[in-house]
Amino acid sequence: MAEEIVIILQNILVFDIETVPDVAGGRRVHGIELGDDAGVAELLQHQRRIETQGATEFLRPYLHRVVAISALWWQGGQVKLNSFGKADDDEATLVAAFFQFIQRHAPQLVSWNGAAFDLPVLHYRALLHGIPAVRYWEQGQTDQGYRWNNYTSRYHERHLDLMDILSAYQMRNVARLQDVALLLGLPGKLGMSGAEVWTRYQAGELAGIRHYCEVDVLNTALVHLRFELTRGHLDKSAYDACQTQLRSYLQNRDEAHVQEFLTLWPENLHVASQAHP
Repeated sequence: MAEEIVIILQNILVFDIETVPDVAGGRRVHGIELGDDAGVAELLQHQRRIETQGATEFLRPYLHRVVAISALWWQGGQVKLNSFGKADDDEATLVAAFFQFIQRHAPQLVSWNGAAFDLPVLHYRALLHGIPAVRYWEQGQTDQGYRWNNYTSRYHERHLDLMDILSAYQMRNVARLQDVALLLGLPGKLGMSGAEVWTRYQAGELAGIRHYCEVDVLNTALVHLRFELTRGHLDKSAYDACQTQLRSYLQNRDEAHVQEFLTLWPENLHVASQAHP
């Protein structure tokens, strides 16, 4: 089934974003004129705790500012892990690069919780900056193929949200990427958590945030491979070949976070024997 690796993993973009509070936007929305950025962010989070009766301080998607977008691109016989733009690029540049990639390549998107968070954030940020995303928003007006399979319809697969589909589209069943990654024996997060991104950003650690985002992408990509195995789009030999392809690619990368991930990624993850009818 080796030839099917090229078919099933042809033009697939596994992606993730990292964000910080949109302090400037929060000032405009809530009429906040005084205070430094850290104080305004704390106030926004406090207001969110009040709004949710203490359930969360996590801001709504429209008040998140994108500081990193990372992705792994399966393109037939090639695979590439990278972050869009440069570490010191502004938000508009990062978001524009993401949608320009979709415009040029029209990949299938794969995410963990992308339908509820990553993509809504990118929608609002593109709206804020006036960034065109023509192919992304296509719903069949100019390309009939998008009428039945587009990026924004929940049950279509041009965007595959693994968290959403594995939970059977039920919020009570959702799991964190970290928990599922560890369940499958994957490395999980390395050296940082999402709760630390704002603090790291304030300290100027943009490169570290991008590396953290790339590790999340690697975990998501490996969960995606297992999902394709379970639904029969890859058999065991193709699944193993895909892992070998990714491992070989990562072995040629010398970044510390990539090498740490490789060290913690078991060579032979246990997969139960496939039943035959």
